[in-house]
Order: sequence, then structure tokens, then C-alpha cells
Amino acid sequence: MDKKLNTIAIIFAGGTGQRMSNGENILPKQFLKIHGKPIIVHTLELFQNHEGIDKIYISIHPDYFDYMSDLVKHYYITKTAGIVLGGATGQDSIYNALKLAQAENDEQSIVLIHDGVRPNITPEVISANIECAKKNGNAITCTSCFETILISENHLNPKHVPYRKNTYSAQAPQSFHLGEIVEAHEQTRKVNPKYTDIVDSCTLFKTLGKETYMIAGNRGNIKITTIEDLYILRALIRYKEDMDAFGLVGKE
Repeated sequence: MDKKLNTIAIIFAGGTGQRMSNGENILPKQFLKIHGKPIIVHTLELFQNHEGIDKIYISIHPDYFDYMSDLVKHYYITKTAGIVLGGATGQDSIYNALKLAQAENDEQSIVLIHDGVRPNITPEVISANIECAKKNGNAITCTSCFETILISENHLNPKHVPYRKNTYSAQAPQSFHLGEIVEAHEQTRKVNPKYTDIVDSCTLFKTLGKETYMIAGNRGNIKITTIEDLYILRALIRYKEDMDAFGLVGKE
């Protein structure tokens, strides 16, 4: 039987939140609660509730595999097709989830790769990723930069200052055909098994000389990295809840 063509979300959350722990033994950031619900659940629900998503695969730190499984059941994330163990790096974690997805889905399926700690994307951004990936083969969510970007190799002096109007911040989701992104990982792993300097799927593709296509993201689509980000996220989610309660549509 041929494998079904699906639209898939790959949610990776294999880290332990070292940049937020301050040396203390606290729960990884993806499990910290905002308004009574773990951050990763906020993220998963965005894909669970989007009509364009058929399946969700989750990559999680081995120590929290059972906990993640319990959360999926408790919050009825019914599109979950599999949970895999994360790897040594974020890209390893993504690769592990992609390989399971590849075993169960058609190579031409669309995959949206998303951080477990980016819980504030809009349905419109998810839809735009799907449409762009179907049309162009991939999609990179971006927002234009409001700050001036400096390029420095010695970390002391700017070597290059690109025009701000030409600078963008790459976010997530980053979307691809399943077979093509798996192939890109496998090519990279042969020559760079530790994914040195490969910070995301966009970088992975560009390192291999592949063309990528940008779509506009929402500015509230922050990645939770620091304590300050938690306060921002709390305010953003409360804002969205208030707007929904009053039947209003807000712009970020």
C-alpha cells in the first residue's frame, strides 16, 4: 500500500533549558506553565487545532519521554502520530522525528518543523507555510529586523553592517517536502555529524546550496529562551485570550 500524502508538524523539544536554569534543578522550559498549561502544550494545540495539519511528531529529551506521553493524553493532542527520543543537538532531535515520519508517510508529504518553545504563532502563518511549501518546495518563516544587524568575526569590531531593509530574522515553522529535508540531513551528517554551525533547517538547506523561500511571520512568534521571554509570552497569551473573549481581532 502506498503511504498517504500528509501535512505533518515536527515539534522538537529535546533540550533541558540550561540557559534558564541558573544552575538550579528546574523543569525544562518547554514544561513550564503559562496560565496553568505547559508551554509545549500551548504549541501543540496550535497544530492540533489547525485543519491543515494531519499528523504531529514530537521529539523529546529521554528523561521526559513518559511525562510528554502523559501530557499528550491529558490534553487530547489526538493528532500525535509518534514521540521519539531527542538527540545530542536540536538538529539530531529533528532528524530522529523526521526518520519516524519518513517511515510512515509519503516522501512528498509537507513537514512543518517547529520549536516546542514557540507557542505563539498564528493559524495564518501555519497556513502560509503549507501553501508556500506546496508551491515552492519549502518555506522559511521570517520577520523583518527592526534593529541594526552587525556582522563581527572577532566579537569586538563590526566587519559588515548590512542595510536594515535587507535583514530578516528567521523563525519557525520552517517547512519542506519530507524526503528532501531528510536527504539534506543525511548529506550533512556524512560531512558534519555534529551539525557544527547548523542552527536551523534554513541554515542546513543553505549550507547545501539549496534555494529557500520566505514567508512573513507574526512578530509575537518568540522563542522562549530567557526568563524575560516568559513574561512576554504570558502577556501575549493573555492579550490573545482577551481579544478572543471580546470577539476582537488584534494585530501584533
